Amino acid sequence: MPIVNAQQGPRDLSHPETHRGTNPARTPETSPAASPGERLRRPGRLRSLRLGDVKVTYLPDGAVDFDPRAWLPESTEEYWAAHAANLDDSGKLIGGVGGLLVEREGRALLIDAGFGPHAEPARPGYPRGAMHGGALLDSLAAAGRSPAEIEAVAFTHLHRDHIGWAWSPVPGSDVLPFGDCPYLVAEPEWKHRRRLGRFGVTEEILQTMAPRVRTVSDGEEIFPGVRMVLGSGHTAGHARYDITAGSERLIAFGDAMHSPLQVDRPEWAAAVDLDAGQAALERRLLVAELARTGAIGFGVHFADVVFGRVRLDGCGTAWRPLD
Repeated sequence: MPIVNAQQGPRDLSHPETHRGTNPARTPETSPAASPGERLRRPGRLRSLRLGDVKVTYLPDGAVDFDPRAWLPESTEEYWAAHAANLDDSGKLIGGVGGLLVEREGRALLIDAGFGPHAEPARPGYPRGAMHGGALLDSLAAAGRSPAEIEAVAFTHLHRDHIGWAWSPVPGSDVLPFGDCPYLVAEPEWKHRRRLGRFGVTEEILQTMAPRVRTVSDGEEIFPGVRMVLGSGHTAGHARYDITAGSERLIAFGDAMHSPLQVDRPEWAAAVDLDAGQAALERRLLVAELARTGAIGFGVHFADVVFGRVRLDGCGTAWRPLD
């Protein structure tokens, strides 16, 4: 696979290709041929970009749906009537669940670990609908990597749809998939981890993860060219990861935003944001930074438009997916 240098810019490598160690029958669909509208209504597919000597790959694990009015309570019925193209046939906002593989000079880092081999139905009165995971290890294989090659797993935060494979054994065994590799967690997120009990992060989950956890500080480089940057609001220690390669930069912003529509409406908090005001401020700053610098954004829940740039030019939505 040709490498695209930083002067050439990033290239979407979503087309099917031969990966080492891949069973073609289990390779997630990667075709980018769907229309932009269709991509907004389906979970993310396996997609890769080259940034200089770095390759980043979205690894699908599963999917989640949201009641749009309940998940974004400041939105209106009128807004969704005018933006119905962003909803599926049942009127739900669709998101993907997964992680981001970062590869550089033969080394591999994973950012977030999906929901794991679990499924939860929608709950009456809860803004998040059904969610399932389980595909991340197959996606990793499709990208040509084994779990043993991951040298660290870094987390944007500790909600269950980001830590699933960090505490769940490989099905049919009692072995965690990433062995003894460190789990990198922002220091304030780990300090306040027990606040997450209301989101199903049990003491058992935390105890399973604890021996592997290494806390990291704001601005710390955790992998060549990858720095953790604190951005609290969604949780007490929510983090993003800035990935730099030559003149290119990608910001993996976790749950600072759940939908491309929040790029246009950064004031809209998600129903589960811990501090709605702080989260809105972080979104505004993030959107402004993406627009000003031209950095690529990675939104793990952004349906099938996970990689994109922000263009505040008044011509349609500000989120411009990369193809």
